[in-house]
Amino acid sequence: MSPTLIVLLNHLPALPEVLLLAGTCVLMVLDLFVKSERRTASYAFAYGLLAACALATLYVLSLAGADKFYLFNKLFVADLLSHLLKLVAFGAVACVLAYSRRYLLDRGLLKGEFLTLLLFALLGMMIMISANSLLTLYLGLELLSLCLYALVALNRDSAVSTEAAMKYFVLGALASGLLLYGMSMIYGATGTLNIAEIARHVANLSSSATERTILVFGLVFLVSGLAFKLGVVPFHMWIPDVYQGAPTAITLVIGTAPKLAAFAMAIRLLVNGLIDVAADWQQMLVILSVLSMAVGNITAIAQTNIKRMLAYSTIAHMGFMLLGLLSGVVDGNWLNRDEAYSAALFYTVVYVLMSLGAFGMLVHLSGKGYECERLEDFRGLNRRSPWHAFIMLVLMLSLAGVPPTAGFYAKLSVIYAAVAAGQITLAVVAVLLSLVGAFYYLRVVKLMYFDDPAAEAPGIPEGRAVLLSANGLALLVLGVIPQPLMSLCFAAIKSL
Repeated sequence: MSPTLIVLLNHLPALPEVLLLAGTCVLMVLDLFVKSERRTASYAFAYGLLAACALATLYVLSLAGADKFYLFNKLFVADLLSHLLKLVAFGAVACVLAYSRRYLLDRGLLKGEFLTLLLFALLGMMIMISANSLLTLYLGLELLSLCLYALVALNRDSAVSTEAAMKYFVLGALASGLLLYGMSMIYGATGTLNIAEIARHVANLSSSATERTILVFGLVFLVSGLAFKLGVVPFHMWIPDVYQGAPTAITLVIGTAPKLAAFAMAIRLLVNGLIDVAADWQQMLVILSVLSMAVGNITAIAQTNIKRMLAYSTIAHMGFMLLGLLSGVVDGNWLNRDEAYSAALFYTVVYVLMSLGAFGMLVHLSGKGYECERLEDFRGLNRRSPWHAFIMLVLMLSLAGVPPTAGFYAKLSVIYAAVAAGQITLAVVAVLLSLVGAFYYLRVVKLMYFDDPAAEAPGIPEGRAVLLSANGLALLVLGVIPQPLMSLCFAAIKSL
């Protein structure tokens, strides 16, 4: 076998990233010659590229199975967790493309820049998902962040969008600085950037008080930067303004697939690299989780803009996800870790599906010259379109955690993980705050089914109802039959 062929086979696990990078560069050049405003050819190429990346991921998975492969001097890891998260990310981005096309076309924002920035952001997510080094993780994070900053400012003629982009950029740069400083402190304490090597060094730091102090000091900054990317309290201040200020199609991007990358970042750093100081970062996660569930659910009640309401809902949901992460290893007990981390992974995947449907519905109901972003815009929706009202009902019930939806099983799994870990008080707090959160979701249901439609209420746009319906019904199916996805999540966590 030739050396060139051996190199290609050794780097096969990175095939999806290579395809996405090369394909996005080709798309960026080809789009220069597209004259049609509908950009049918560009969209078809983007869908084909996502399909090719998904098939490449499945091919690598079929060859590797549950085995783990390291590439590029152990900067990159391909395991079952990375394959699963990438496949979900491909599906989420494909849904974003489908939901957002007419919205962007009606507003003159359907440009090649949207497609290329979205695909480069996906590449950043994939790098974060497969990162096995602090360096790789940071590079993927910055690629994702820079693309999102530009996407928020896509509507250059809107002062609100420009203001949201500036806020996002300034606060994002601050968070990146905190994260980078924390990484430098951890590097100083362990002498390596490799996450697996960091784990081995951390296990031997108990004898050195000075190095352990430096490590914990860096851990504070690391968790702070991670908390910003997740959007949890008290690092949540950017989420409501960015969600409201960005065009709804861009809010759909920010609120979905990047959460998968943020979860992977938390797992790689805290669980893979710093599990031996779990007692230290768990204390911080407890505070972040409780504050996020409380502030997110209580503040959402006062919102009249549904995008801001869903923004605070995001904060609360990320608090629930952290509840699963902090329940893995408690007081040195490792028996619950696989169940807890798989519950957090399941929660993240279900949340992405719920957000796709919720923001997808807002995009769908926003016609030309009309933005569906106020709670009042849902008044009497059942009389205007019973099917759309039913799908929105399923989405709201799932976000509230009402059976038989997937959101109920997701919340039940993380609360059960907390109880199994002995975190009874946290579990009770989570249940109570979940009940508080049910109020503002049921308020939307009340507006749709019990209020009269406004006299100037626009008609329901045509198109995309099939995908939106499938999105909503998938939450019902996963609520009734959650075990296949939960088994995948458990196997992915078990492979770490």
